[in-house]
Amino acid sequence: MAKKILLAVDESENSQKAVDFVAVSMNKDASVTVLSILPEPSAACGMDSPSLVPLFKESRQAFCTIEEGKRELLRQGADKAKAKLVAAGFKAESITVNIKKRDQGIARDILAEARKGGYDVLVLGRRGLTGIKEFLFGSVSNKVAQAATERTVVIVD
Repeated sequence: MAKKILLAVDESENSQKAVDFVAVSMNKDASVTVLSILPEPSAACGMDSPSLVPLFKESRQAFCTIEEGKRELLRQGADKAKAKLVAAGFKAESITVNIKKRDQGIARDILAEARKGGYDVLVLGRRGLTGIKEFLFGSVSNKVAQAATERTVVIVD
């Protein structure tokens, strides 16, 4: 039985299905980390160089605003996930919310967190890409399932 669960979420409907799955199917005594990886709309917020094109410098704040909006959406989704888990019987002190900036790629960042944290189980929703997008880019859940070792991966559809 799982003792440490890594629940990767974003603002998608499939992500909420993954939360529902953990709420009804997993050991209520387990510790759960609700992980969201903040996609990189731009690394522009941290950039400030005289060599930047003036138009870009003027638009930089727009990138920062988008990034903060995305962070807030992820925070709300993660808080909603935590509330749902607590309502299902998980102890609030056993649930951690972790929102990280994308580093290597969303799938690789999830896997890195899984290794670092020693999680037994990774749970995530199926992204739902269709057709050519999935063929060309793959999905985060597919990448995680293929690359994960030494732990169980549950992909909720």
